[in-house]
Amino acid sequence: MKHVSILVPRGHTSLTNIEGTYQILSEVNSFRSAMGRSHLFTVQLVGLPDESSQKSGLFTVNPDLQVQDVEKTDLIIIPALFGNQREVMTLNEKFIPWIIKQYESGAEVASFCIGAFFLASTGLLKGKKCATHWRFANEFRAMFPDVDLVDDKIMTEDDGLYTSGGAYSYLNLLLYLVEKYAGRDIAILIAKAFMIDIDRNSQSPFIIFEGQKTHNDELIKKAQEFIEANFQEKITVDQLADKLALGRRNLERRFKQATSNTVMEYAQRVKIEAAKKSFETNRKTINEVMYDVGYSDVKAFRNTFKKITGLSPIDYRNKYTKTTSLVEN
Repeated sequence: MKHVSILVPRGHTSLTNIEGTYQILSEVNSFRSAMGRSHLFTVQLVGLPDESSQKSGLFTVNPDLQVQDVEKTDLIIIPALFGNQREVMTLNEKFIPWIIKQYESGAEVASFCIGAFFLASTGLLKGKKCATHWRFANEFRAMFPDVDLVDDKIMTEDDGLYTSGGAYSYLNLLLYLVEKYAGRDIAILIAKAFMIDIDRNSQSPFIIFEGQKTHNDELIKKAQEFIEANFQEKITVDQLADKLALGRRNLERRFKQATSNTVMEYAQRVKIEAAKKSFETNRKTINEVMYDVGYSDVKAFRNTFKKITGLSPIDYRNKYTKTTSLVEN
């Protein structure tokens, strides 16, 4: 029997993560019972002392136990915690020694979405791979530079630590854990029962590239703005360095430090984001869109597009272009 502790933190938390995890793991037990097998999971909601409930609008979640009452657990679930992440960490810091102790005693730990910030605050993710919501990737890197953030992934597993990407990708991590603990047959049943796309491993098709401008390097912001205003043109690093009166190496170093991309990577991402929007809003051909965003080589465009989005241009267009009504006459 696996003991699962779903944290009920202080502050604004994803009740969907809490309730969804409880429901899916309980359904695993139900499927196993129907097969004549014993229950696999004991699931409990675990809160902090002096905090009896988690409220979000009309909904309230009451913990089954306080953290000091759980001597041993096998899996800890950290839901997404919203708001200022430093304040969130302070508000819930009493969880941290318990999480570390349980992990050192053999428990595994999984965080959902931006719950990765809280997991990283324990120090357990240092030097390990981690996923989080793509919108918060730059903020995460700034706060935890010693964690290997792979912001294109739906989920990661590294030495008993699991993380998921944005929002409902937590369902994919849950399916992965169900398969690990209960087997592929049960995981497929859960996927079908809850209509979850099993074996999805990338959140790249969902990423919207907005340009990393939360840094304070004003000269690099000017470089970014120039790239974004002239993405149809062929821009070289030397051209950009001359325009900004910077040495090439100095520009490349500062650009990478500020944006987590090289100059050429940034230019590619701006071009591909423009191509994505074009596919989503009009019926242009692949070649027309390719030329619009400054590519002339079909193979280069296709390879770059797939590298960034996880889909080929035609697959992306088919996925996001509305071609028929929901109900046809």
